[in-house]
This record gives sequence, C-alpha cells and structure tokens, in this order.
Amino acid sequence: MPPLTPPRAPSGPRRRSLLAGALGAGTAAVLLPACSGGGTAPEEAKQASAERRLRARSAEDSRTLLRRYDATAEAHPGLAALLAPLRAETERHARAFEDGAGPGSGAASPDGPSAPARDGGPATTSPGPGPGADGGAPDVPGDEKAALEALAGAERRAADTRTGALTGASPELARLLASVAACGAAHAYLLTEAS
Repeated sequence: MPPLTPPRAPSGPRRRSLLAGALGAGTAAVLLPACSGGGTAPEEAKQASAERRLRARSAEDSRTLLRRYDATAEAHPGLAALLAPLRAETERHARAFEDGAGPGSGAASPDGPSAPARDGGPATTSPGPGPGADGGAPDVPGDEKAALEALAGAERRAADTRTGALTGASPELARLLASVAACGAAHAYLLTEAS
C-alpha cells in the first residue's frame, strides 16, 4: 500500500479569488468617481446662478425699502429720527446681500431685477410693479400714522418674501434671509407700535 500523503494545499490565492478581486477593483474604479464631487458641473452652475439671482432680488428689496424710508422721512420730517436706525439696518441688509452676490449678479444675470449699487446709493432697477419699483420715490400717505403703517406693511411683505425664499436657498444664504426676515418683522412691529 502506498503511503498516504495528504494533498498539497495550494500556495497563494486561487484563480477565482484573483478574478473576483480584479473585477471588484475595476468596478470600484468606475463607480467611485461618480460618488465624489456632490453633483455635476451644470447643476452646480445652475444652483450658483439661482443663488446670485436670489441675492440680487433680496438686495433690491432692501433698496426699495430704503427708498420708502427716505420718502417717508422726507414727507414727514418729524419721523426722521424714529426712522433713522431702522433705515441704517436696512442699508446693512442690502449690503450683506450685495457682498455675497459675486460677479454676474444683478443686471448681468438674465433675469436679475437690478444692478445693486455698491456705494450706498440707489440701485438701478428695471420697471416693475409696485410703488418705487421704477427707482422713483414711492407714494407716501399724507398722515404720519398712515405713513408708518404703510412702511410697516412694506417691511412685513419683504419679511414674508424672504421667509418664503428660505427653502430654495443654500444654508449660508438661508441664514442671512432668516436673519433679515426676523429683523424686518421686528421693524414692522416697531413701526406699528409707533403709529
């Protein structure tokens, strides 16, 4: 009887293991680049363009409020001291939106409503609905109480518009919109209380 020797165990990996590993590595090499980057370039460009337009619209909304504050203070000089701090905050809001708008915002964007002014002056606007939308002074009621109520209403509408825009905004812009909307709501409250 021949001596029984156990069969030799193969040294190294089996052929099936090598083929499976090579196939897995090839698949990973194809799929991994699709997982990085977070999106395609056209999608990212579209989102950036939408954000620039939203910033430009928000800046123009603030500039429209500034024109309303100025017209109200001019029509009712006795309210100028009351309106000055609220106007100053609204000016800061416009600048905050303009600072993040970047190149290509405002009038340079296809459907951007304005070319924001960087020097604190009024923005150039395209004709649109609503008082003061053409860059001129908005109509101010002759009565101080009615003028404050009209200004409070404009602040509320701007705050509502900014709150509505939160869902489509990037996290950074959403924080700015929410903060400015809250400030606008506080302005509306203060103006209502003063009337």
